[in-house]
Amino acid sequence: MNLRIAYLNPSGKLGGAETSLREMLAGVRAAEPDWDLWLVLGEDGPLAALARQLGVRVVLKPFPPALARLGDAGGAVSLSSLARAAGPAISYARTLAATLDEIAPDIIHTNGLKMHLLGAYTRPERTPLIWHIHDYVSSRRLMSRLLRLFRRGCTAAIANSNSVAQDLHALMPGLGVTTIYNAVDLNRYSPDGSHLDLDELAGLPPAPHGTVRVGLVATFARWKGHKVFLEALARLASDAPVRGFIIGGPIYQTAGSQWSLDELKSLVKDLNLGERIGFTGFLEDTAASMRSLDVVVHASTQPEPFGMVIIEAMAAGKAVIASRAGGAAELFVEDENAVSHPPGDRAALARQIERLSGSAELRSKIGAAGRATACRLFGRDRLAADLLGFYRRVRDESLGTPDLGLRSRWRAVDHGRP
Repeated sequence: MNLRIAYLNPSGKLGGAETSLREMLAGVRAAEPDWDLWLVLGEDGPLAALARQLGVRVVLKPFPPALARLGDAGGAVSLSSLARAAGPAISYARTLAATLDEIAPDIIHTNGLKMHLLGAYTRPERTPLIWHIHDYVSSRRLMSRLLRLFRRGCTAAIANSNSVAQDLHALMPGLGVTTIYNAVDLNRYSPDGSHLDLDELAGLPPAPHGTVRVGLVATFARWKGHKVFLEALARLASDAPVRGFIIGGPIYQTAGSQWSLDELKSLVKDLNLGERIGFTGFLEDTAASMRSLDVVVHASTQPEPFGMVIIEAMAAGKAVIASRAGGAAELFVEDENAVSHPPGDRAALARQIERLSGSAELRSKIGAAGRATACRLFGRDRLAADLLGFYRRVRDESLGTPDLGLRSRWRAVDHGRP
């Protein structure tokens, strides 16, 4: 049975959820080359080009600015921002509904909280809707309420970790939730391949021979731990042979949810880090950037729903220091294929950096074990097999069942009917 699947994603930039989606598209395309895959994006960006290269049909439907900025990742949402976004959101929903009518998918798979709501509101009747949950929804005051309100339009959900699945179960007990771990491209994120001159990219002079390069690879979201990483580096001895790198940049449009580069550079100045830290900006080839590091740091200050950077660094054969909480804690075994620190504990992170920077043998051992773990658990083939079975089951179970969507209701209201 060939299926037509429409994926809905708010961003075209490559954050963690978008990287996960890229691997989903690649895995499904490789496993089922005859399936008709569509991607509707609320913003243009690198993900659009990558999807087209996979033979996915891409439709750009940019969010109105008021809708793009709306979110509660950075704190409470004001009533005025909600009011400003209401009209544009309704208008966008009508446009999206028309697009979905044209695509006529067998399944809609939404990736991102705003698209979960829009998908539930606009999906054609009798078309199953899958919410792919990458976040702890219960911590988002606005979105948790809205998702409960729109729960009727969702057929089933995927969680990217058992930790996220438990959170979603607590919020919506009646919703069927299946855990499917993300995947990584094992060929791209390999120990073998090109390297980058991180010193030059960061505008720094060449580091002395024997310098251990330790990097945080992340978007500038405030909870990704940039401040903790910088403060950990500041705790190292002044003669420690370590140079830190922050690889990434701001990608989100939601106000208040991310650091600015100026803020981080001001913190570097306050900590007197000087040339011990460099900013490379966003690097498209993250695999090459990881190969250019000796240690990859994951420093999220909140429980991480999954942690793509952890499995990417594992696949690249790099020693990983992970923040030990949430779904990220499910991905490794301490001192076997990674080491860890409690979230937000800059002193513990500094100790792990000292430990790994002082032993090339330990870095090599952990890196090799991480690569073996990634090959065993986090490859595209495993992801595709899990997804295909899930899609077929959802499709089969939805046939002949009463439609539970919301679209007929808002269409009636739109036409002035009770």
